[in-house]
Amino acid sequence: MLPQELIRAKRDGGRLPAEAIAGFVAGISDGSISEGQAAAFAMAVFFRGLDADERAALTRAMADSGRVLVWNDLPGPVLDKHSTGGVGDKVSLMLAPIVAACGGYVPMISGRGLGHTGGTLDKLDSIPGYSTSPDLASFEAVVREAGCAVIGQTDDLAPADRRLYAIRDVTATVESIPLIVASILSKKLAAGLQGLVMDVKTGSGAFMAKIEDARALADAIAETANRAGLPTVALVTDMNQVLGRTAGNALEVREAVDFLTGTARDARLLDVTLALAGEMLALGGLASDPRAGRRAAESALHDGRAAERFATMVSALGGPGDLMERPDAHLPKAAVTRPVLPGQRGVVTAVDTRALGMAVIGLGGGRRRASDGIDYAVGLDAVAGLGDVVDAEHPVAVVHARSAADAELAAEAVRRAVTVADAVVMTGPVVIERRTGEAP
Repeated sequence: MLPQELIRAKRDGGRLPAEAIAGFVAGISDGSISEGQAAAFAMAVFFRGLDADERAALTRAMADSGRVLVWNDLPGPVLDKHSTGGVGDKVSLMLAPIVAACGGYVPMISGRGLGHTGGTLDKLDSIPGYSTSPDLASFEAVVREAGCAVIGQTDDLAPADRRLYAIRDVTATVESIPLIVASILSKKLAAGLQGLVMDVKTGSGAFMAKIEDARALADAIAETANRAGLPTVALVTDMNQVLGRTAGNALEVREAVDFLTGTARDARLLDVTLALAGEMLALGGLASDPRAGRRAAESALHDGRAAERFATMVSALGGPGDLMERPDAHLPKAAVTRPVLPGQRGVVTAVDTRALGMAVIGLGGGRRRASDGIDYAVGLDAVAGLGDVVDAEHPVAVVHARSAADAELAAEAVRRAVTVADAVVMTGPVVIERRTGEAP
């Protein structure tokens, strides 16, 4: 089928045969499909969707567009987690070493920022020397040595997704459930996993702002993955405020270091991290159930084993060997810091979390176009959460910027994004529900 005919068929609501999808994906990989054609396909799918068979065909074709890893000689299960993205979501930085410390192996293929959300790779790129794009032999060696390695897609793994991922970011097609499912699972299938836990965000800072949409995505991912032979569980989690206290690449790495070393641990960030770890350990047979897995993860965090795994991973991938002891000596810092004071003393009653993510992008901490560079030092720190009291002594956030003018613009954006009132706020749990993709 000619590319334009495939696009036309989906544009008009037709059902695409698996062989046509495979041919189109092959063209994305080898460059015979133009960027315009790939963007048109993404937009057609955004509006028309894919059924379960089409979704599975797209996922398989993208996974098979490159090399598929095989981990036959590891003494523990090969596990991973993926988040649909949020503001301040640095969970992967702590979760991978926690699971590794409990006997799992985590070859985590992560992505860069999409839309208003931050990307795990962009965070890790703020660590001097850390290679987010090693060759596969090095990647496999680090997984065996540290028990975990968090990197980006290499040219060998799901190359079709690598190209389509960048196009989605700049063509307003990020939120398409079929494209999200295929993008996530193609990388996970190519990584040779034996278990996957999904963190599907919902709320004002999530791509799936409505919980009904988050449930649909969670079920679609779990159903497609389980059909492909990859045991998968999804947790729907809250993204109605920044996760943790930072948003911005180096600032989030610093928060992750503090979390792992025990210097500071935000309660919501701790809760979602341990919940995901518990599910991963249960899926891998390293715990009898998620509750037992959570207890094991908590032990690995508190006795320092997880921090040791993170330090080993960073060093093995080219980063500084003393990052955990001296983070401020290595992580970049912004030239200007400015507290954002509220217009009145009160309680944070609502947060437009997406707007905070866009404020970070406005500072230079994210991309408007796929080709944009990133300032790893900028972002927000000490971000107030729902129910927090803010006043002249307790700012809404602290802006880290490269200039006073940038800081002022970001401060105004933060003030507009955060509602402060004299009221009592009731907040719900950060982990909302568990989904398996099966009918209730």
